[in-house]
Amino acid sequence: MKFRTLKRHLREGIKNIFRNGWMTVASVGAVTMTLVLVGSFLALMLNLNHMAEKIEDDVVVKALIDTTADDSQIKVLGDEIEQIAEVDSVVFSSKDEELDNLIEGLGDSWRLFEQENPLNHAYIIKATDPQNTSSIAQKVASLSNVDEVTYGEEVVQNLFKFNNYARNIGIVLILGLVLTAIFLISNTIKLTIMARSKEIGIMKLVGATNGFIRWPFFIEGMLLGILGSIIPIVGILVGYKFFENNIQQINTIGFVELLPYNPFAWQLSAILLATGALIGIWGTVMSVRKFLKV
Repeated sequence: MKFRTLKRHLREGIKNIFRNGWMTVASVGAVTMTLVLVGSFLALMLNLNHMAEKIEDDVVVKALIDTTADDSQIKVLGDEIEQIAEVDSVVFSSKDEELDNLIEGLGDSWRLFEQENPLNHAYIIKATDPQNTSSIAQKVASLSNVDEVTYGEEVVQNLFKFNNYARNIGIVLILGLVLTAIFLISNTIKLTIMARSKEIGIMKLVGATNGFIRWPFFIEGMLLGILGSIIPIVGILVGYKFFENNIQQINTIGFVELLPYNPFAWQLSAILLATGALIGIWGTVMSVRKFLKV
C-alpha cells in the first residue's frame, strides 16, 4: 500500500470517529467498561499467580531419617535422594537444627528438650517443579533408613487444585468479557456502516475495491479500541500504586506480595492497549464483511 493511500485511510478513519458522535461514545464506553473488568481480573490473576508460585516454591518434602542409621547410611540416603530425577536440591538438617526451628516457630516451651533431643535428623528436599512434590515423597518413602516423609499432603494438593481452578476460571472470564466487547463494538460499527450504505454503494459503483472501503473502518475500530483502553489503564495503575503503597498496613496474612509496579505497569498497559485495538479491529471485521457482499 502506498503511503499516500495509507494517509488517506488514516484521515478518513479519524474523521469517522468525530462524524459518528454518540455512536463513537457508545463504542468507546463499551470497550472502556470491558477493559476495566478485563484489566482488573488480569491484575488480580497475575498477582494471585505470583503469590501462588511463591507458596508453591516454599513447598518442601521433609524425610525424617531413622534414628538407628549411622553416618555412612545417612550419606548414602542423601545420595539416593539426589539421584531422583524430579529433585532440585537436598539439604541435610540435623536434629539440633530441627529443634532450633521448632523453638523459633512454636516458642520457648520446646527448650525443655534441649538436654535430650527426641527429634530425627532430616533431609529437606526441594522439587524442580512443585507439582512433582507428591511423586518425590512416594519415591523417598520407599528408600531405606527413612522413618517418615512429610510435606503436608492434603494442604499441598488442595493448593495446587485451587491454583489451577483459579487460573482456568480467570481465563474463561476474560475471554467472555473480550467476546462481549467484540459483539458490542461490531454492532456499533454495523450501525455506522448502515448509515453510510449509500456512500459505500457509490464507491463500489465507481470501482473502489473492498479493501479500499474497509481500511478506514479498520482504522476507526482500532482507534476506538485504543481510546477505550486509556481510562482503564490509568484507573487500574493508579489504584494498583495506591494498593502497593498501603499493602503493609493491611497485610496481616504475611504471604501477600504484589508484583513490582515496574515492569508490571508497562506490561499491563501494553496488554490492554493491544487488547483494545484487537477488539476494535475484530469487531469491525465482523461488521464490514457482511455489508461488502454486493
